Amino acid sequence: MAADYLVIVESPAKAKTIGKYLGKKYVVKASMGHVRDLPKSQIGVDVESDFSPKYITIRGKGDVLKELRDARKKVKQVFLAADPDREGEAIAWHLAHILDVDTGGKCRVVFNEITKDAVKDAFKHPRSINMNLVNAQQARRILDRLVGYQISPLLWKKVKKGLSAGRVQSVACRLIIDRENEIREFTPEEYWTLTANFQTDKSKFEARFHGVGDDKRELKSEADVQEVLRLMENVEYRVQSVKQTERRRNPSAPFTTSTLQQEAARKLNYRAAKTMSVAQQLYEGIDIGGEGTVGLITYMRTDSVRISPVAQEEAREYIVEEYGADYYPAETRNYSTKSKGAQEAHEAVRPTSVTRHPDKVKEFLSRDQFRLYKLIWDRFVASQMSSAVLDTMTVDIAAGDVKLRATGSKIKFPGFMTLYIEGNDEGKEGKDEDEKFLPPLEEGQVLKVPALDPKQHFTQPPPRFTEARLVKTMEEIGIGRPSTYAPTLETIQKRGYVLLEEKRFVPTELGEIVHEMMEEFFPQIIDVDFTANMEHNLDEVEEGDIDWVKVLKEFYGDFEGHLKIAEEEMKHVVLEDEVSDIECEKCSRLMVYKHGRFGKFLACPGFPDCRNTKPILKEIGVGCPKCKEGQLVERRGKRRRVFYGCDRYPECDFIIWDRPAGKDCPECSQPLVIKRSGKGGEGKETLACSSAECSHKEEIEVVESKQG
Repeated sequence: MAADYLVIVESPAKAKTIGKYLGKKYVVKASMGHVRDLPKSQIGVDVESDFSPKYITIRGKGDVLKELRDARKKVKQVFLAADPDREGEAIAWHLAHILDVDTGGKCRVVFNEITKDAVKDAFKHPRSINMNLVNAQQARRILDRLVGYQISPLLWKKVKKGLSAGRVQSVACRLIIDRENEIREFTPEEYWTLTANFQTDKSKFEARFHGVGDDKRELKSEADVQEVLRLMENVEYRVQSVKQTERRRNPSAPFTTSTLQQEAARKLNYRAAKTMSVAQQLYEGIDIGGEGTVGLITYMRTDSVRISPVAQEEAREYIVEEYGADYYPAETRNYSTKSKGAQEAHEAVRPTSVTRHPDKVKEFLSRDQFRLYKLIWDRFVASQMSSAVLDTMTVDIAAGDVKLRATGSKIKFPGFMTLYIEGNDEGKEGKDEDEKFLPPLEEGQVLKVPALDPKQHFTQPPPRFTEARLVKTMEEIGIGRPSTYAPTLETIQKRGYVLLEEKRFVPTELGEIVHEMMEEFFPQIIDVDFTANMEHNLDEVEEGDIDWVKVLKEFYGDFEGHLKIAEEEMKHVVLEDEVSDIECEKCSRLMVYKHGRFGKFLACPGFPDCRNTKPILKEIGVGCPKCKEGQLVERRGKRRRVFYGCDRYPECDFIIWDRPAGKDCPECSQPLVIKRSGKGGEGKETLACSSAECSHKEEIEVVESKQG
């Protein structure tokens, strides 16, 4: 029987999943993403004719379009089922033009999850193409084309070929460079802490210096500490007050694109691009045996935290059955979206069904798919659970005129924490804070004289951005949107503007030079407020509150003036390669430092006659424990994973995956290595024996610091 309807989606995986749900009357084809775009060889925008775009068929899409046109001839109606966002709407609009489908007719079908019920329901409510969404996407595309295709050639001419300048990427670079400048200009300030380690009959606890009398005081020097210590000589330590309170800790909202990328970075050590790639697979559908192919999560490009009533009810039933009625709050949790322009028609990223517990589908998923699905599942279910209840205790201790303060807490009712605790940028989950007990203490109780531990510290500069922190910052200031975070981070690295060193962004010389030129000639492009306001304008286009051509005209009038000045006044910059003291073993020239996608490397300056390159061996100050002659250096494997090996390789083949500490285990004489807790590998450090047969561990004291 011939099909009556043609359904077009973006990917073959999505087509396969949806095809199983719709039956024989529907034929489902994939467009393989976009089919039309602005030409690569020219700007493709007629500025004089209200920024009219010139769209052409994307090279290589001829066979796909022929297949779609042939299928179109054989059916009564076409449904365009691209993703439920601006970009998906634009793809549907382009397909409608190519296949001669009436954009005002009921040809557009959208769904936030690829499950049988959701897909079938969506086809009961087709709609026309939303031109506000299309125009918002067109405006963004044209804006980026005007900026990229007019500034980039200038950079090629004045600096070097292959550079680019984009609206969002330029601001992302600015954030990284501004942070680096803060670090360079930072002046450490000395401060001290004074800890009193008390011993009671039953346990130990510590209290910190809080002040003198009723005044809170900071210890800024050793002299300050000595003054306090003198006040504490020959005094009685007495409990002055005991304050016990109950504190509630609420669960985090279910994931948006941004928070998913942040948490996957912290807990799974996933880059933003990897998170989105794996999430795409979970969304489009996985064959899970008896149920067939099904989408396991809702659409992953969203800035909404809204949850459908059906999903909430399913979560309620699961929580009550699995954990008990106490673990479900008195009122169903609803989270409001704070971000401007958030698309409330969308939902948060959640599992399509809570009944598909991660353990039930684990055998059908790859390791990466399972870990990300479990993260999404846990976060969503926890978001619907009761608050955790903590008993907190604050104890003030008088030592003469000196006041010491001890704080502690214990979990009275775990609530959502039974299942999930949000991570932070240090790779921790807050358990230490929530399980710091104090012994029973009473007002007036006299304590034994404690051991006093004064320590010197220095304020630390603000940390460099991790991917997670940069995405969070971009979201907070309104730069970019869910679909742009991961591509932006990839672009600024590919262009050589920034490097990732120890999982943190560092600007390159090239990045700083390009930024300086942009700052001088195109200040509005790198202005955070200007770019955030532009995103707001695009949101208004989507809502139908402002005309997209008006947005472009307002931008281009000022931009064109800056462009003319830059063409006349921008100076040529010669980037000199930094010369090393290492000879090329093939031609004896001194090798130079180059920047690549994965960081610095050495290259022969005789290119293209000599193409010799080699990695930079980073010594860690530890001798090789095997040959006793070489030094251990940091290396990277094929998958970019760091390991440590002897610099005499291949004569010595010693390697170790964890960073050697430079001393041997006191129990078995094998090398000690530095281990980091936290699933992202950014938590507390300990020393551990490298031998699998030895369980020796040592704590590494972490000196506390406060940001200046």
